[in-house]
Amino acid sequence: MAESNSSAVAQAAEQQITSQALAEPTAVVEQPAEMAEPAVAAPGSETSSAAEPAGDVDVGATDLGPLDSISIEAPLPFEFLGFNLQPGIDMVEKGGPVVMILLAMSVIAVTVTLVKLIQFTWFRVGSTAGSERALDYWISGRHQDAYAIASKSSSPSATILAHGMRGLLKGVEERTVREDAERVALEQLSGLRSYMRVLDATVQIAPLLGLFGTVLGMISAFQALQNAGAEADPTVLAGGIWVALLTTAVGLAVAIPMAFVNSWFEGRIEREKENIEGTLTSLFTRRATEGLRPMAANDEPGPRIADAAE
Repeated sequence: MAESNSSAVAQAAEQQITSQALAEPTAVVEQPAEMAEPAVAAPGSETSSAAEPAGDVDVGATDLGPLDSISIEAPLPFEFLGFNLQPGIDMVEKGGPVVMILLAMSVIAVTVTLVKLIQFTWFRVGSTAGSERALDYWISGRHQDAYAIASKSSSPSATILAHGMRGLLKGVEERTVREDAERVALEQLSGLRSYMRVLDATVQIAPLLGLFGTVLGMISAFQALQNAGAEADPTVLAGGIWVALLTTAVGLAVAIPMAFVNSWFEGRIEREKENIEGTLTSLFTRRATEGLRPMAANDEPGPRIADAAE
């Protein structure tokens, strides 16, 4: 009796499932060509290598290593001869084109300074030892020895002295020799003053250019403040102002050292000019007033001095 009841329940369940399957439409899923089942190999044949998996791929064993173990290093700061150049690069980026122009001017000015130092050292500017010795020989009558000493020296005063001695030894008129020596003196001084205008221009333009950059930066800062309106942040304004003042600081930093260098070079040129004038005067006058005995107290002045005193 129990068996008949269980078989009846099983038949009823099968009929219900069959009716539900017939009521629902069967969805046909088309497999793409790539997903098609591979052909069944014949018994005893070897399975194709393409059908077999290539093996277990260990993701952690790649060349780059596991992703969690990769560390990205921060870029190293720019260094040159042990000096960190990163602050200078940041300053150039914040200062903009004005700071770049000022740095280019400073490089040019430093180059001219080094060239002038080499020139002044090579030509022994300010040295009067050779010219003084040559003059002593000339006044004592040893003209050839004096000319040889003046010719060997490379100082401007000795060079001009050698020109004057050469003309006098050739028997040229003294007035002509003096004028020609003055011409050579102008050439020597012009050579010493070459490229000095670059330093002078740097001293004058660098502060003005820095001030110009500051004005532009202040205009940009206040424009940003105006655009912010009521939500303006004072810290943003302060940051814009100090960036604007950066150009003035750079301009002064370039101009102040160059002002000292320019004044030093001008002083040495002026002293060399005085040495040249004194050397030429001594050559043509042969130091006529040196070596004379001083006038006694009871001596009467000459007629010209007496007339001048009256």
